[in-house]
Amino acid sequence: MSGLIVYHGGTQTVENPLCKIGRKNLDFGEGFYVTDIHSQAVSWAKNTALKRRETPVVNIYSLDKESVLKDFHCKIFTVYDADWLNFIVENRSGHNAAKSFDYVEGGVANDRIIDTVNLYMSGLIDFEAALKRLSEHQPNNHICILNQKIIDNYLTYNDTERI
Repeated sequence: MSGLIVYHGGTQTVENPLCKIGRKNLDFGEGFYVTDIHSQAVSWAKNTALKRRETPVVNIYSLDKESVLKDFHCKIFTVYDADWLNFIVENRSGHNAAKSFDYVEGGVANDRIIDTVNLYMSGLIDFEAALKRLSEHQPNNHICILNQKIIDNYLTYNDTERI
């Protein structure tokens, strides 16, 4: 296994992922989501399995991230900042800020911070208050692959782990 090890939590083995099957209006757009944090994938798998009443699994892949960053149009967020917040809000509002990218990586709008995003989107707090609240959190990480060529050429399925 060479490259960055990434994980996809769910309820099915996914040996040949497709990037245009996911839900629209997610954090980084409609794509195939993975993370380099195993515990995060386990959490995603358990949450999905609970909703579906199925068995949780974590799919394990190798990603040639170096080649992806060199050959594709990528957007990487390293902190929860104004750029990240605007991007998330645009995507969650259906404006598809991710449409010009092949690969997007950065913090998840998860349980720790989704309330802040929702409060801002609903107008209950202003932009500066949202940024202040977000700055109190260290981002975790997820990757959205939006271009099938990345999956086909740079993402290699390794195994599926039952949780």
